[in-house]
Amino acid sequence: MRLQPADIDAIKAAAAETFGADAVVRLFGSRVDDTLRGGDIDLHVETDPVSDEWHARDAFLDRLFTQIERQKVDVVITQRGGTPRGFERIAYRDGIVL
Repeated sequence: MRLQPADIDAIKAAAAETFGADAVVRLFGSRVDDTLRGGDIDLHVETDPVSDEWHARDAFLDRLFTQIERQKVDVVITQRGGTPRGFERIAYRDGIVL
């Protein structure tokens, strides 16, 4: 996994502040492969239903970027208990829980 421990801590803290302590965050995509270089940070957040997913995503990124350097971060939010779609299935299959 190509994330620094401080970045992992920041991601987990921002997720807990935004989505609650029971949110599950997975890293998926190219950053999971230690043999690759570069790439954006692909995150999958599994949470209880949120009233406004776009607002929650923006709030999460705002909190995250107060703790780490601004960079390309993609966030997929899954409401717990829902049927996984596209990227969600990939995150469940290949993702690493942070």
